[in-house]
Amino acid sequence: MKTKKIPMRCCVVTKERLPKSELIRVVRTPEDKVIIDETGKANGHGAYLKKDLGIIEKAIKHKILERHLDCKIDDKIYEDIKQIVK
Repeated sequence: MKTKKIPMRCCVVTKERLPKSELIRVVRTPEDKVIIDETGKANGHGAYLKKDLGIIEKAIKHKILERHLDCKIDDKIYEDIKQIVK
């Protein structure tokens, strides 16, 4: 019997390769809006963050997500990410 392939993605903060289900995808859409992609299928440039509050804090402190997506990220997005992680 064939085993199902588990999609792996890389966290932009820790550089760990983890299953897609253990990460949060943040997307810069073609309209230059930043959204949290809960479906994993939104159109645009995406970045993955590990579902860990310490990792989220590190991303905020060092502006890793802003550099990866090449745009300013509103504090509301970070608050929404923290709510998902909790």
